[in-house]
Amino acid sequence: MIAHISIGARDIARTRRFYDATLQPLGYSCLSADEGSLGYGAKAPEFWVIGTEHPVPTDPRSGLHVCFTAPDRASVDAFHKAARKAGGKDNGKPGLRADYSPTYYAGFLIDPDGNNVEVVCLK
Repeated sequence: MIAHISIGARDIARTRRFYDATLQPLGYSCLSADEGSLGYGAKAPEFWVIGTEHPVPTDPRSGLHVCFTAPDRASVDAFHKAARKAGGKDNGKPGLRADYSPTYYAGFLIDPDGNNVEVVCLK
């Protein structure tokens, strides 16, 4: 349904350090980069970061977040650990969310630009 999604960031270099570190455990990397944008994915860019002076203001009450798929639960844990080390703020430690589904294992973070980021394994 969705070919790609993009978020805005004020500091592309800082954001690249964050997403390079956090997406690597999930098997994703930066496949496209220039002064104003970054494109991440496994085979083709599907998650884009666009440099802008006016990113959408974060609002924790909005419900807006980006969720990445992890191949296994260990990858969820590794993503969360890497994100914390790279400047992300914990917004929900990795664990089973049985109220979502019996196998919904996820972790939540706030990235350096204030975006709510989730990673999930459904196995």
